[in-house]
Amino acid sequence: MRIGVLGLQGAVREHLRSLSRIGVDTLVVKRVEELSEISALILPGGESTAISLIGGEAFLERLRNLAKSGFPFFGTCAGMILLARGVDEQEGSYVGAIDITVARNASGRQVHSFETVIAAEGIGDDIPAVFIRAPYITRLGQGVSALAQYDGHVVMARQGNVLVSSFHPELTDDLRIHEYFLNIVEKRNQEDLK
Repeated sequence: MRIGVLGLQGAVREHLRSLSRIGVDTLVVKRVEELSEISALILPGGESTAISLIGGEAFLERLRNLAKSGFPFFGTCAGMILLARGVDEQEGSYVGAIDITVARNASGRQVHSFETVIAAEGIGDDIPAVFIRAPYITRLGQGVSALAQYDGHVVMARQGNVLVSSFHPELTDDLRIHEYFLNIVEKRNQEDLK
């Protein structure tokens, strides 16, 4: 199993470090062809518009096709925006892998960044969470489970093999969310072998 981290912009090294601590083989993905070399893809934080422009339409189209096939994705912060089916005050979506709508920068400006502890269903009730200009989930579609909330806002969700969070688990030493995602990937790989 090899996990890719989209290497176009954002907290790439931090995700790689977390995965390395778990003992997972990784690949920084910068080209469309590299998507065929991985079992799952993490889309890190950064600037969602910039990431989509850097990757280009061919990259986005390939990600959309992977999403339709049930490919495992994990999006944090801007990565969640890229994976969402809807973005408030924006026409269309990027990848559309999870049936949610998100509001950009809902937690405030950069100076309003903060750290807290949240409860995440099936993971733990003491998960450290770093919010930096975080988007919040404003709508959950059918089949989407809200896994965590903060201050009345959904900040983590899952639909099938797609996991998203408003916050940055890679900026903490806690590996439980990455391990949760790896369990999703392992289950998908086992199903593919059947």
